[in-house]
Amino acid sequence: MLEHLRARNLGLIRDAEIDPGPGLTVITGETGAGKTLLLGALRLLLGENSDASVVGPFGDSAQADGLFVSEGELGVTRIVPASGRSRSYLDGAVASVEALAGRVGSLVEVVGQHDQLELKKPRHILSMVDSNLVGESRELLDSYQVAWRTLQERLEEAAKLGGSDAELARELDLLHHQHKEITEGRFAPGDDAVLEQKEKRLRNAAEIREHLAAAITAASSIDDASGELVSRMRKIESLDPGAGSLAAAAESLAISATDLNRELAGSVDDLEDDSGSLAMIEERLNLLGNLKRKYGKTVDEIIAFGSKAGERAIEVEGLLARAESINQEIEDARAIVDEQARALSMMRHTVADRISKEMMAHLGEIGLDSATVGIHFEDVEPGPSGADRVEIHFASHAGLQPGPLTKVASGGELSRLILAISLSTSTSDETTLVFDEVDTGIGGATALAMGRKLADLAVNRQVLCVTHLPQVAAFADTHYVIARTDEEASVARVSGTGRLEELSRMIAGLPESERGQQAAVELLELSGK
Repeated sequence: MLEHLRARNLGLIRDAEIDPGPGLTVITGETGAGKTLLLGALRLLLGENSDASVVGPFGDSAQADGLFVSEGELGVTRIVPASGRSRSYLDGAVASVEALAGRVGSLVEVVGQHDQLELKKPRHILSMVDSNLVGESRELLDSYQVAWRTLQERLEEAAKLGGSDAELARELDLLHHQHKEITEGRFAPGDDAVLEQKEKRLRNAAEIREHLAAAITAASSIDDASGELVSRMRKIESLDPGAGSLAAAAESLAISATDLNRELAGSVDDLEDDSGSLAMIEERLNLLGNLKRKYGKTVDEIIAFGSKAGERAIEVEGLLARAESINQEIEDARAIVDEQARALSMMRHTVADRISKEMMAHLGEIGLDSATVGIHFEDVEPGPSGADRVEIHFASHAGLQPGPLTKVASGGELSRLILAISLSTSTSDETTLVFDEVDTGIGGATALAMGRKLADLAVNRQVLCVTHLPQVAAFADTHYVIARTDEEASVARVSGTGRLEELSRMIAGLPESERGQQAAVELLELSGK
């Protein structure tokens, strides 16, 4: 239940608040005074879209605050700045608009003139019918949705197969060939650089041998000369101890010359041993070049390609094994969907018949006693919501052929249909129902009947209604009036004489009219208020 609602700098409202009580609360006021602004504040708290146009002239932002009672108290705030994004709070903590809608949306249901458009949408009507499925009926809807999801999962799994079994088999053969060709090459990371280096060395072996021979001769001369150098330096050291470091340097040079001589000789031996390897290395490089053309620019890329081919081969093998059973599973899942859809449709027909009869009864009491209304079903291909397309068919007179609301209902008739649907469909008694000028296009005895209907609806629940009809306002348990002075609107609760004056204004346009007030008294007596 909505305990408190406050709007600040919202349009013409500088700062206004209301405390709706249980039963029926009405909000009235002259045209243009801003009656719907308070409900605009409530819509903000429900997480509906907002923009800077709602910000009034009394500050840089508009703010709506609400206090709800449902298993404890819940404080809600929404701030809409003149520029930038809105901010939302639940019990003082920052919250997203989605969280706001999820938390508060179940506490309040707003029915406005825009809902006349919703009545023309088959999806909205189907949702309305489904909201009245309870017990086993609700279980049927849940079962259908499970069956539908299962079918979609099987179809998605089949789509992953990527085509027919033959196509998968061809892909698997290719993957096996690719993986085998790469793995049999037995290349390791960096092999391309090593092979290219060896190939260059072996192709130039003759010239390398010639230079090695000359180098060995030169190195031998250095080795012999370094021996003589060491001998001389040792003698110098014995005569001059200060020459020790020079002697040590000479010995180091001699050792290096000896090592170089040995390594050069080893290089000649290695070159002789590799003399028969050039053909093998060229063959390896040719193989590597072929793999590079197919699978990557480097050995690392080729190895990675082979790994992926092996992994995909395992996946395709699994898919082929799965393909043997998936088609049958799809057929089975589709059969279950069809069966569940038929059962759900039968239950929906039953619920829709009940709703239609109750709507007819309510319409008869609010001035459409000869109208015909019903929920029309059309079979469609199964989808997420079943295999039904529904819409409301209406005729204002029993002698007329009922047709879709889009073609046959006037604004006043739609207003009464909205009320009849609200009375005929189940929403929790804990939910506050808000009617935003749904009485457009009616008056007289019909308006009086609508007021009585709203009062009946408010016996066990909280109902708010913005109205311009005195016949509706007379049934209120709590009455607020929005008045406009210059460029500012104010809100005040009225009772006693103040309420008589407001009803008189609504009846005769004159708050202090004696006859208007007499008519107001009569209305209040008729309403029992």
